[in-house]
Amino acid sequence: MRRVIPVLDVQQGRLVKGMQFGDLQDAGDPVAAGCLYGEMGADALIVLNIGSDPAYHDQFLDQVSRLAACCQVPVIAGGGVKDETSFGDLLEAGATAVSVASAAIRDPGFVERLAKEFGSDQVLASVDARWAGTGWRVHTDGGRRSTELYAIEWCQRLQSLGAGQLMLVSMDRDGTGAGFDTDLVRYVVEKVEVPVIVAGGAGRLEDFVDACKAGASAVTAASLFHFRSLTIHEVKDALCQEGFGVVEQDLLS
Repeated sequence: MRRVIPVLDVQQGRLVKGMQFGDLQDAGDPVAAGCLYGEMGADALIVLNIGSDPAYHDQFLDQVSRLAACCQVPVIAGGGVKDETSFGDLLEAGATAVSVASAAIRDPGFVERLAKEFGSDQVLASVDARWAGTGWRVHTDGGRRSTELYAIEWCQRLQSLGAGQLMLVSMDRDGTGAGFDTDLVRYVVEKVEVPVIVAGGAGRLEDFVDACKAGASAVTAASLFHFRSLTIHEVKDALCQEGFGVVEQDLLS
């Protein structure tokens, strides 16, 4: 089964969307959007506190709690998760899994500890990658800092440390509508066994199909759904027409 997952980037309590990790635009209320996506057939939601502003920490936890209560699909939450306490806070708020990114790079043992304490199924490791001429380099801190890590090897390491699923984000494609980086997806999927969620670049129905053909377990979109360029139903229908199984739900157009 292939999953279709809207991504909700939250900054200072508001739903935002930009291009290549910048030029953010307000896209409304994240809770209202997430609840609507649940009604429209989303298989899960990914909600990320991209600002990680401590002043909005409690508000974000409340938003995760309200989303978990209203949308009746799994909620994966993240953003600024730096320790076991912040990880556990999101689970307590209602998240079914929590995304970790920069903290895992600074301390790879963090992923291992989380997997042992909470279970691998609740650990989603997110990898922000950008092409660097000889491979895809991993970035931290919302894409602001490049590392010496290469995405394919880092994904393998994250799996070995206990991450139960991966989210692969193409920084080059983010918000461009140019399509997912299927080369990156294919290379990673060939090297890992855990589910791979892909993000960054969806612009047409064919892009979702191409990502699944490359091996993605789940496909995501943000602005396409936020601004009603495509619906979840249309994406699922396109995948079904290409022979990919999807979760059948009563979908609103």
